[in-house]
Parts: sequence; structure tokens; C-alpha cells
Amino acid sequence: ETELDCKLMQRSNRGITLTEEGERLYRRVAVAFEQIELGEEEVRQSAALQDGSIVIGVSETALHLYLMEILRAFHENYPGVRLKISNFSTPQSIQALENGLADISVVTTPLKLKKSMRHYTLASFREILLAGPKYADFSSKIHHLSELTDIPFISLGQNTGTREMHINYFLQHDLPFYPDIEAATADQILPMIRHNLGIGFYPEALAKEAIKKGEVVQLHLTSRMPEREICLIWDKNRPKSIAVRKLMDALQTANM
Repeated sequence: ETELDCKLMQRSNRGITLTEEGERLYRRVAVAFEQIELGEEEVRQSAALQDGSIVIGVSETALHLYLMEILRAFHENYPGVRLKISNFSTPQSIQALENGLADISVVTTPLKLKKSMRHYTLASFREILLAGPKYADFSSKIHHLSELTDIPFISLGQNTGTREMHINYFLQHDLPFYPDIEAATADQILPMIRHNLGIGFYPEALAKEAIKKGEVVQLHLTSRMPEREICLIWDKNRPKSIAVRKLMDALQTANM
């Protein structure tokens, strides 16, 4: 009232009522106060992980080998937090993170990261060479990679970390790498192998059930594929919500 130099309230024994000027001011500030209260409530719910959202860029292998079970547990503990899973190749997932389209990424090596990116190794895995029943006779002995070049080979397409890994592996054996069949996703590789379209590398942990059922066989090589890692990646320059930080903690402390 002093600052505005007018009376905003009428005070009497019966209580307080607004003057015409007070009513006018109230109509203006009421919406602002409601928004402030709503904002405070949203922050309280976010702090308690009752709401919020997380966008995760993930490669298919990382999703099935590591991330799926952790996301299930996280969703059970914090059902109010919305999870958006974007399935990318490793390079695409890193690019989404750089462009601010993802909060974090969970991908497989090899990695090419910019200076602002940080990564944490979550787990390791190894790929093995698989064949369908048509090529079962080849599983009886250990082969040099050059002995299998006449068999059709199945791999992921270009611009994926897996494809780059296979190229380097073949180069180490002085062999070119020209797959006969390119799969769009990692999930397509095992069914193609099972149906005798060719041989291909696949994560050992994900192939165990198919091997046990006799749907595919492992082809043993004189040198194993190098071990690969599943990594959590984030941009240190971008702020993280409470929900994102909580999921990052869950990923780094999981006992898989």
C-alpha cells in the first residue's frame, strides 16, 4: 500500500475486504501465485521421483544384454517417471546425445567421443561365431577365419560399431570383410543364422538358449573376437534432472 500509495484493503471489526484497487491487483497476481504453487509442487514431485521423464539412446545389444532388467526395476520403483527408449546404433546414439535429443546413452564399444562426453563401463561381453544346422559339421573342429570365407556371412549394416568391429577383426587376419547379407537390426541376425542364410557373430550370452535348443551351433576359431564393453555415456556440460541422476546411479551400481 505504501509503495502504490493507495489503500488495498478495508479493515474493520468484521474482518478485511479488498478495495476496488485491491480487487484489481488481486486479479493480476492470483494467476502468478497459482503458477508458483504449481511449480513448487512439480519440483517437490520431481525430487520425490513421482514424475519426470528420461530419454535414453540405446544400442540394441546394450538394451538386451544389460539395460532391460535395470529399466524394469527402475520403473517398478518409480512408476511416475516416464521412460522414452530410442533404439539407435552406437554412432547414432552418441549423435543424439550431442544434439540434446537424449539425456544419456547406453551403447557398446567401439566409441568415438567428443571432449565433453564422459563414459562409464557397465559390463563386458564377447561375440561368438554361429551357424545354422546346415553348417553343423563345421563345429567339430577349430577353424582359422580364412577357412570359412566361402560361407555367406551375415552382419549389421555400415555406420554401426559392430560392423566396424568386424572389419577390424578381419583385417587382423589379413582378410577383407564383405558380408553377403546385411541385417538392419541385431535381432535379425540370429533368425537368419537359424534359417541357414549364413554364419555370423552374435553376443554369447544372447545365443546360449538357441545353442542349448540345437537351433544353432558355435563355430570355434583359432582366435576369439576381442571383448567389447557396454558403456553409459553422458554430456558433462548438460544439466541432469533428479530422475536422470537416479537412473545413472542405478546403472552404475547394478550387480549384473
